[in-house]
Amino acid sequence: MKNWVDQLLSHPLGMLVGYFSVAIVGLIVFLYLFELVARYNFWKEIGRGNVAASLATGGKIFAICNVLRYSIEAKTSIYDTMKWATFGFILLFAAYVLFEFLTPGFSVDEEIKKDNRAIGVISLLLSVSLSYVIGACIF
Repeated sequence: MKNWVDQLLSHPLGMLVGYFSVAIVGLIVFLYLFELVARYNFWKEIGRGNVAASLATGGKIFAICNVLRYSIEAKTSIYDTMKWATFGFILLFAAYVLFEFLTPGFSVDEEIKKDNRAIGVISLLLSVSLSYVIGACIF
């Protein structure tokens, strides 16, 4: 099967479909894993009009896609892209946990659930900023 996939990826259209598929699956999986550990349901809160949840979730979506972008730009194989993206996600996840740990005066997740937009903006900016740092380290 690997030879068949490699053959498909040798064509520009096949490469587009392949990398796009990896990005969509990665986004779904990684965002789901973030939601598993959060103390609120991203989509339920966004549906309620919670701007802080929207900002924080948008930051996570951007960060995951940005790491995937850097992984693709490294011009390695699609398999290496998946490895780098997974490693980048692990780093983003560690930053998420560290952010919660470094704010002992309040719970980041609880504040986002209460629609604290200041926390939502900081969460967005932290995710986006770190995705650029992680991406710069991908080669």
